[in-house]
Amino acid sequence: MSRSNDLSCGCALTAVPIRTAHGIFTAYFTARGLAGLDFPKAKVPPSHCHGHLPKLSVWTTTTTNALLAVLAGKKPRALPPLDWQGGTEFQQKVWAELRAIPAGQTRSYGEIAAAVGSPKGARAVGGACGANPIPVLVPCHRVLAGGRGLGGFSGGLDWKKRLLAVEGVSL
Repeated sequence: MSRSNDLSCGCALTAVPIRTAHGIFTAYFTARGLAGLDFPKAKVPPSHCHGHLPKLSVWTTTTTNALLAVLAGKKPRALPPLDWQGGTEFQQKVWAELRAIPAGQTRSYGEIAAAVGSPKGARAVGGACGANPIPVLVPCHRVLAGGRGLGGFSGGLDWKKRLLAVEGVSL
């Protein structure tokens, strides 16, 4: 549960496995919404609940549908509420800007930095992308290094290449 450990909000989390053709992702929910998404691992953490989340079923369905859409190269119809309270104000600005990148398009770290009002903050944008608790649905895979280099990716470069390829991006 690496993402749950990264969440410093102190909130109760509910982990829900989401089965896809690419493996089992793990979604983490708080009372505010989706707070984390982990890529498939060899060992899947068991589902656990630390509190009653009345909208968990709806949020799980919405997350599953959105994840399956993105993995198929399609735009999700809807996302659950996103709980970014564990991120800094700067990180949240970057994550919001990532959501504005259309599928099949990319931006550079520098372009994102300029868009959030920090034109010399490309390295900080890279850090915010690396700290993105909800990869795939908050598409940090669409951010490239200068010269269209891959840069890094929390899920590994194989996942970044796979997600970009399914969206029709050739590097």
